[in-house]
Amino acid sequence: MADPAFDLEFQPAYGTPVKVAENVQRLTVNNPSAFTFHGTNSYIVGGHSVAVIDPGPEDEVHFQALMRALEGREVTHIFVSHTHRDHSPLAKRLKAATGAVTVAEGPHRAARPLHEGERNPFAESADSDFVPDLALGDNETVTGDGWALTALHTPGHTANHAAFALDRDGVVFSADHVMAWATTIVAPPDGAMSDYMASLDRLLERDDRLFLPGHGGPVNDPAAFMRGLRTHRRMREKAVLTRIKAGDRTIAEMVKVIYRSTDPRLHGAAALSVLAHIEDLIEKGLVETDGPPSLTGLYLPRQGNV
Repeated sequence: MADPAFDLEFQPAYGTPVKVAENVQRLTVNNPSAFTFHGTNSYIVGGHSVAVIDPGPEDEVHFQALMRALEGREVTHIFVSHTHRDHSPLAKRLKAATGAVTVAEGPHRAARPLHEGERNPFAESADSDFVPDLALGDNETVTGDGWALTALHTPGHTANHAAFALDRDGVVFSADHVMAWATTIVAPPDGAMSDYMASLDRLLERDDRLFLPGHGGPVNDPAAFMRGLRTHRRMREKAVLTRIKAGDRTIAEMVKVIYRSTDPRLHGAAALSVLAHIEDLIEKGLVETDGPPSLTGLYLPRQGNV
């Protein structure tokens, strides 16, 4: 299966602010993993009076690096794209140190209720303690000294995921919705594939020139890259449906074939991605199962769609 043109060339420069756009600096947390690439990106937007986007996990070294980068500047707002523990927990300490207002779409929540007996595999990854001072509605703008950031609600990776557009600059802080280095994890019940695809379409309607993501380097041609992501997801959906029509009944069987060249450490996340596609296929009336869809469920092509 063809992938979008991913860019794995990235120098994290831990502890050092890196200019990535006019009045925008990136500071990367030293928390590399199979899910975070080289680490989480925090962004500082503005000149003398600034906003911080995604302060990151509770990490003392990164907190001190942020405070050094912010020395002599007023921090008025702390924006949080979503409430995974690699993005939001440090907002509490940064707020206490600066008096800034925290801004986000809202607190953590799942994309759908848990089914009876279902366990949320990413429950420990959620920062359920974070509640923003300001819940920013879709297309609402916060203005600072020489900058304005507009919330673009982009559910899919999480239900409360938001990107932030730097008005008049064509720059979008795309967080975990669009990243140059890899596809986004969409894992029920926190995320939903139908939401993710709709959010991709929503961003494709815009005419932005640069995306600055939550992990890895910039996306320099957002429209072309997102079209590649959309094609990739549609092909993945087709692959899942093909495996079900070929006789695979379990997600484990499908993962073995569809993700045979993927790092085995990511097979758990791959299974959740397949589940997200299956939930979408059930909504579309193309697949059926006995009971709520789950990682251990049995799946059949819907009658008339064999």
